[in-house]
Amino acid sequence: MSTLPVRVKINGVWQEKAVESRLLLSDFLRHVVGLTGTRVGCEHGVCGACTVILDGAPVRSCLLFAVQTSGCDIRTVEGLAAPDGTLSVLQKAFRDKHAVQCGYCTAGMLTTLTVFLSENDNPSEEEVREAISGNLCRCTGYQNIVAAVLLAAKRMRKTRGASHG
Repeated sequence: MSTLPVRVKINGVWQEKAVESRLLLSDFLRHVVGLTGTRVGCEHGVCGACTVILDGAPVRSCLLFAVQTSGCDIRTVEGLAAPDGTLSVLQKAFRDKHAVQCGYCTAGMLTTLTVFLSENDNPSEEEVREAISGNLCRCTGYQNIVAAVLLAAKRMRKTRGASHG
């Protein structure tokens, strides 16, 4: 099997590897780079567990070949916290509202919602539910996830208001 070079920026660090052309981005992240926070669920792009942020947009990493992302900027769940390990506002809200049970969907939820909150800092409950409609969760019933997103949005607005005032 022939290999191709892939050069991507992952969580702020450039990675250059030679990989098989058929290697999925999800497998590249997990098995080649060692970032196992990205989960593989359905492998058909339906469940959202493998969602990462690619050049600012949430994408299903199980639907992309790693070589397709060469030159791109990828952010995984591991890259949501600050370099010193401080959780993001959204991660803290997930913790505070107990928005996880088994945790399998959490990485995809967090990456999806990080982009969503960057585009909508005052979402309604309905907008949050629409934003996560492509991410399946079998454990939580979504209520605590929605509550966490609304809490995070409120905290983000408060922080922005304090920094501008």
